[in-house]
Amino acid sequence: MGNFKKGRGAQFNTANSFAAHQYVPDETLASYEDEFPATTLKTQFLEETAKQIISHTTSPDVGFWASINPYQGCEHGCIYCYARPSHEYWGFSAGLDFESKIMVKKNAPDLLDKQFKARSYKPVVIHFSGNTDCYQPAERTYQLTRRMLALCLQYRNPVSIITKNALILRDLDILQALAKLNLVSVAISITTLNERLRTLMEPRTVTAAQRFKTMLTLHQAGVPVGIMTAPIIPSLNDHEIPKMIERAAENGACWSAYTIVRLNGALGPLFTDWLKQTFPDRADRVLNQIADCHGGQLNDSRFKTRMSGEGHYAQQIAQMHRIGCLKYLSDRQAPELTTALFRPAGQIGLFE
Repeated sequence: MGNFKKGRGAQFNTANSFAAHQYVPDETLASYEDEFPATTLKTQFLEETAKQIISHTTSPDVGFWASINPYQGCEHGCIYCYARPSHEYWGFSAGLDFESKIMVKKNAPDLLDKQFKARSYKPVVIHFSGNTDCYQPAERTYQLTRRMLALCLQYRNPVSIITKNALILRDLDILQALAKLNLVSVAISITTLNERLRTLMEPRTVTAAQRFKTMLTLHQAGVPVGIMTAPIIPSLNDHEIPKMIERAAENGACWSAYTIVRLNGALGPLFTDWLKQTFPDRADRVLNQIADCHGGQLNDSRFKTRMSGEGHYAQQIAQMHRIGCLKYLSDRQAPELTTALFRPAGQIGLFE
């Protein structure tokens, strides 16, 4: 690991499958003043004017129909992130570009306001972070998520949020107001309790301890919260499932969900390279077990199996998660958010 790039998950740029010419990044030395590790690759924030902000999906594998992603690319740098290949649509690489060239949809709040005012809009639970984390470091500066949550409160449109960043507590005032109206639920993503594994796999994220603390703070404030133990990676973090659910229950979680890692497109070579550099002793075993969960392939795009997997290892993971939920969360459940309070013209005050 002598040449391992500190503070980054991906260690190189994969080729863009859509581009005839490939972009080679300038690895300029720079520091990043944050609670996250320093990195030698400077992060660039590229502002763009989006044409729409609510994305819709008909996939039977996801628990939401409408989602908002104010940022494309994610500085957290999680090596397993399924969103990496989507960065190729912007002309970048799914590798280092994904975590160092962040597209910022600067007009996102204006688009959402316009959408809520449209006569054709039908209220639906909007999921924040369907692709990339809405509370990644860029949110500190741009505050797009906060401004859109304020709009959801103003119009009384329900939202669900998934994040692994404690920055969500900055918006506790809005979240509490939404919760009082049954308009919000939050899932905190926790992949491992092993700090060495976290720093290698999710290099620019807060510790698991900080995430549990965030979960407890949300719970104590009356905001419904759960845990997303995802992705589960055989022979890396699968054995941690029961303990993660137990810790979550102790900190107020009322539900748990998971997915099994899948390595689509450029994610395959990126994750394989990372795995062989960080855990060479078990790399082949991990890759073989991932393939066993997806019909013998690392790449899996099949509906109904791509998230939960199939086969021997997938069944073991499902059973472990089910037992953990029965043991620690049997008397709790996620709230069913309401769309009945939506105000088309937003004729209410922010905290009314």
